[in-house]
Amino acid sequence: QNDAVEVLTTTGAVPAGFRLSTLFQLLEEGGQFRASHFLQPELTPSQLAFKDLVWNAEKDTISPRPTRVSLIVTLCGCKMIPLPGASIQVLSRHVRLCLFDGNRVLSNIHTVRATWQPKNPQTWTFSPRVTGILPSLLDGDCFVRSNSLAADIGLLFELGITYIRNSTGERGELSCGWAFLKLFTSNGMPVPAKMYELPLNGGTLCERGVEVDPSISRRAGSGVFHQFMALKKQPVLLLKLRSLSVQSKDILNLLPETLIGSMCYIHLLTFYRQILGDALLKDRVSLQSTDLICNPILATFPQLMDQPDLMDALRSAWADRERTLKRSEKRDGEFLKSLFVLVYHDSVFPLLHSTLLPPYKWAEEESEALRWKVIADFLKKSRENDGALQYLLAAENTHTAFDISELAYDFLGEARDNDRTV
Repeated sequence: QNDAVEVLTTTGAVPAGFRLSTLFQLLEEGGQFRASHFLQPELTPSQLAFKDLVWNAEKDTISPRPTRVSLIVTLCGCKMIPLPGASIQVLSRHVRLCLFDGNRVLSNIHTVRATWQPKNPQTWTFSPRVTGILPSLLDGDCFVRSNSLAADIGLLFELGITYIRNSTGERGELSCGWAFLKLFTSNGMPVPAKMYELPLNGGTLCERGVEVDPSISRRAGSGVFHQFMALKKQPVLLLKLRSLSVQSKDILNLLPETLIGSMCYIHLLTFYRQILGDALLKDRVSLQSTDLICNPILATFPQLMDQPDLMDALRSAWADRERTLKRSEKRDGEFLKSLFVLVYHDSVFPLLHSTLLPPYKWAEEESEALRWKVIADFLKKSRENDGALQYLLAAENTHTAFDISELAYDFLGEARDNDRTV
């Protein structure tokens, strides 16, 4: 793969500062950097209790857990991103972000896809205006949570493109530059919530002093004005750190201690965590019991974190149902939780095991379009028939062979160890 990048840079297909995407490689190596992994409860060092899932007997629900890092980062745009040559076709432009301490990735790796206009391809934007709900993959508002005590903890942003070479059909993922924003000052105080314009570095995280596109500096003259103009042509990432409102803080404090995700689905994550708390801390026969728990939501919900179109399907189905609720019902937490279970069973649960739904593949336009058509058709039929039962029983709709993992939640097998070295 490094050879392929070298060929691309040598032939001028991409700027000299482009590299293989580090964060994409980490995502591909296994599940430990995926949101589905970090959504699972974390065990204490003794392995006898849950570190980030504690029951509040007085309120009969899980206790909120404040964390050292709890904020919202809004991706506003990217400017002056160098264009690849005509020999490769770009399938996706995106930003991957995670918590990083200079040596280790400390969280899941979250991806936000950028949009761009043909008349201005060097500018990337996020959270475009769309009809209906904004796809979570395009949502530039991200929540960030961590209880890490690392002094140098910060947010690592890697701009990337997924490409295909026209001559060979070879696919790949390149980094178009990276930036790092420390979240605490040398005095241990949080950095201010404001707009940041971060210059992008070229090369890998281990390289220093590499420009994304060295040709910009080479073309600049030696005069101050020329140097100033060259500086304005350097690629930058624009983002805003936002402090939390009381309502947002209350919601985020119900989530795992370490997680990055889209703000548009935090209400769904909260339902999942409450159901998880009920199953593990309230309804278990004994806290020493390690039996499998029969619960389709606990067994399958984390998969939605890795398939954003299914998460959007659940968001859409929940929004439709929520619009029909009375004001008193919206204030009843137990009622909402039980309703969420019904909506889940009538929306994404059947889709997870449908043979009509192609496997999720990153940045494959044809596959993405086909998946969304299947999802939209199913949601429409589910609404018309007041549930998924008729769809499930229809002869033309086939499903994969039943597996016990669709229903059984093995919390010991899924729980994360406290001692992570990622």
